[in-house]
Amino acid sequence: MSHTLEWKARLYLFEEGGTTKARAVVDTGITVLTGHGTARRNPADPDVPEIGDELAAGRALQDLGRQLVDIAERDVEGTGTTRPGPRPAVGWSM
Repeated sequence: MSHTLEWKARLYLFEEGGTTKARAVVDTGITVLTGHGTARRNPADPDVPEIGDELAAGRALQDLGRQLVDIAERDVEGTGTTRPGPRPAVGWSM
């Protein structure tokens, strides 16, 4: 059972006054999910916009990743699959 899919992803960054906000959007062809992230520069820190971009983008992508894992877990539970004991931290096994 092999298949190939293409999901479209976009990352938007907005910076104003020491705060960077990021929005990560993935379109699976079935649903569109949006993750959000923010980074704030301490006024005592040097102004290096790339750091704010990286932090905000990383946080938005983490938010998006959590949403995808939550959806996958609900889908697995919807199949009636039972899993004994605690969930594994990584992998497909649930």
